[in-house]
Amino acid sequence: MQSVKQLIKEGEHQQQDFKFRIDDSKKIARTLVAFANTDGGRLLIGVKDNGKITGIDPTEEIHMIEAAVDMYSKPKLEFQSRVWQEDMKLVLEITIEKNTNRPVFALDEEGKWKAYVRRKDHTLLANKILLNVWKHERFDQKIPEKIGAEETELLQIIAQNPLITLSKIYRFSSLDKSHIDRLLPLFICWDLISMEMNENGTFYRVIEN
Repeated sequence: MQSVKQLIKEGEHQQQDFKFRIDDSKKIARTLVAFANTDGGRLLIGVKDNGKITGIDPTEEIHMIEAAVDMYSKPKLEFQSRVWQEDMKLVLEITIEKNTNRPVFALDEEGKWKAYVRRKDHTLLANKILLNVWKHERFDQKIPEKIGAEETELLQIIAQNPLITLSKIYRFSSLDKSHIDRLLPLFICWDLISMEMNENGTFYRVIEN
């Protein structure tokens, strides 16, 4: 069994985040929701960003986590908790499983429900294309035997412009925006293109066979 020090040595990544303490249940709900919408993950509370263990009062932190899932996640997230003791200090581990029926939403400061994902050690807002990908995931989306002229045009634009943004796709294509918004999620489900998200934006590329 891994120790908490071994977990901390991994650093922050797509499935792990450190928190000195929880000051805002609404804000931490975004991280928990992002774990659920991606690959699952764990939150280590009582650990600084540099990996130093500072320790916390688990009772107070659990209360903040419970508020996050009860009030600020939809559907309500389930979590597991564990308290680690290291160097006479306590660290709270919160584990979130990947949700099989995405998306899960978190309530933002404006009172709107929004979905988030994890990319490396960043929590990012899910865009409309990804939201539609998740809708299609609930059904068996088989690639058609024949691709039409509109689909071919869109694929050629993406192939000729690796790591292209959605705004540029809109600009280069003769198709209207709503049609593009409908086709891109299907292309992703058909494994024709990939969508790469990071802190700098969202980019699309053709998947080479």
